[in-house]
Amino acid sequence: MTIKNLCGLLLICIFSSGTFLSAQSQLSAIEIIKKADEKVRGKTNHTVMEMEIIRPTWKRSISMKSWGRGLDYSMTYITNPAKDKGQVFMKRKTEMWNWMPSIGRMIKIPASMMSQGWMGSDYTNDDILKESSMVVDYEHKLDKEEDVQGFSCYKIEMLPKEEAAVIWSKVYKWITKDEFIQIKSEYYDEDDELVKSDLGYDFKEMDGRLIPTRIEIVPADESGKKTVLYIKEVKFDIDLPESYFSQQNMKRIR
Repeated sequence: MTIKNLCGLLLICIFSSGTFLSAQSQLSAIEIIKKADEKVRGKTNHTVMEMEIIRPTWKRSISMKSWGRGLDYSMTYITNPAKDKGQVFMKRKTEMWNWMPSIGRMIKIPASMMSQGWMGSDYTNDDILKESSMVVDYEHKLDKEEDVQGFSCYKIEMLPKEEAAVIWSKVYKWITKDEFIQIKSEYYDEDDELVKSDLGYDFKEMDGRLIPTRIEIVPADESGKKTVLYIKEVKFDIDLPESYFSQQNMKRIR
């Protein structure tokens, strides 16, 4: 073999190897979604938050603490305002419960209330109960790449699987390419009309992860309405067993 032919063969090998590595390193749409979900959730988490519900003629703030384990378990304790303090909401797999200490009652939230706003916000009970559905109940497709707020993002199209019991006919999510931060989402109804969007702002490092600390949920056709969620503190991958998420513990946590 001549030197010229040998050089040519080496170039082909190098190019082919680079193409293979590039193909191997390219993430699928579902892998991107999973990475973004794990980014803000971790294996477990404990978060201190404040929610501001904004309407054309009034505003209301709610402070809370939450605990989460994977996709199936979460618990939220209301710390303010005084009239709601002590209320606890728990998601355990496909069920959602509400402990109301003022009347000493444990209430299972029925399917008929899933579309209602949680605590009067633009975040619905269904959003809380179906958090895991964004991973398991949709087919995911990489639509294109776009810039959002100066970040280079993957735009993921999500269409529900035939057997999935979900309320959205289509969802788009924009996830940053460098840090896998979910920076924007759009939710569409069965008529393909935009219902609401959520956007992330004020990126800060918390417990070693860069995350948005202000998330705005904006209804599409209701001017002057939105809900803003502020992340005050967060700890990831803490010791939080499955047994923590029980009705007995709902009455004890503070």
